[in-house]
Amino acid sequence: MDTHHQINYIEMPSRDLEQSKAFFQDAFGWSLTDYGPDYCDFQQEGIAGGFYRVDSAMNQSQGSALVVLYSNDLLASEAAVLAAGGEISKATFDFPGGRRFHFREPAGNEFAIWTKT
Repeated sequence: MDTHHQINYIEMPSRDLEQSKAFFQDAFGWSLTDYGPDYCDFQQEGIAGGFYRVDSAMNQSQGSALVVLYSNDLLASEAAVLAAGGEISKATFDFPGGRRFHFREPAGNEFAIWTKT
C-alpha cells in the first residue's frame, strides 16, 4: 500500500546479484524478479525493494543504514542464514524489548534479524 510520506521501497547494493538472489531465496523464501542483468526486485517481503549491481556493500560500521528483519524464531533464522551461505557478523545480543544478531549475506551486505523477548 502506498502511504503518503512513508517509506515504501528500498534499493540495496550487491557485488554479486546471483549470490544475493540465491541467499534470500534459500534463507527466507523470497521471490525476486530480474529487470535486466543489473537489477532485481522483491515485492512481498514486508517492504518492496530491490538489489542493484555495484562494487560496494552495506555495512553499518561504515555508515550504511541497517535493514532489520523480524523473526518469530531467532534460532531458526540464524540457522537459515548460515545454511544459505551467510555469516554472522555480530552474535545474538539482548536490547530493551528484544534480541537480535547481525549477518552478512554472500555479496557482503550486512543485515540484522530481531525478535521480541
